[in-house]
Amino acid sequence: MKATPENQRTLLDIADLDRKIGQAERASKTPAQGARINELAAVRKQQLGELTALTGILDDARADLRRLESDVALAAQRRDRDAERLATATDPKQAQALENEIESLGRRISSLEDDELDVMGRVEEAQAAVDAQQALIDQTQSEGAQLTAAAKAEMAAAATEGEHLSRDRAALAASVAPELLADYERRASRGVGVGLLRRGICEGCQMMLAGTDLNEVRRAASDDVVSCPECGGILVRTDESGL
Repeated sequence: MKATPENQRTLLDIADLDRKIGQAERASKTPAQGARINELAAVRKQQLGELTALTGILDDARADLRRLESDVALAAQRRDRDAERLATATDPKQAQALENEIESLGRRISSLEDDELDVMGRVEEAQAAVDAQQALIDQTQSEGAQLTAAAKAEMAAAATEGEHLSRDRAALAASVAPELLADYERRASRGVGVGLLRRGICEGCQMMLAGTDLNEVRRAASDDVVSCPECGGILVRTDESGL
């Protein structure tokens, strides 16, 4: 194949744009924050599970407290009722029985109130644990929201950059002979499309050409499209090629 040296050199610019377009496409689909966002999602799921367990402990403690409060209220009502009956009792035996029961109810109320204090302590501890866990979840959600917003902004910026680069590529491609461009794109789809020959090294694959290969390149006309024997890409020759 024949192509002007200018067209061949333009392929290097097109290849550079293709590389940048590829980077922009990847950035528009897989933001740098993606790994951390996924990690935070897993952390949040675990934290929510822990919050559920802690909330269960808190609910149990509150239920115990409500039961004790109900028991205290019932015992106090019964004590007060016995006290009213004692005030009007005329039978000594009945009065003694009421006094004994009032005394027993007093001890029970005192014991229940001691239990109430213990359970209130459990409720406070459980509530503090729930609040601390919720704070961790809020922190995780906040970081996740910030990273998600940043990722969306970067993805949108990358998509816009990709559009600009594609327009620049189209403009350059229009200046290249169609058959040369098709040849480059075919090679690029398989690996290296084009590489600059600099001081005997193909910059497409970073391999140094053997002496016999360099001699063949030297013998080729300036408008011949030559290939790198190592990577198969179009080998662009310039004054830096060292031929």
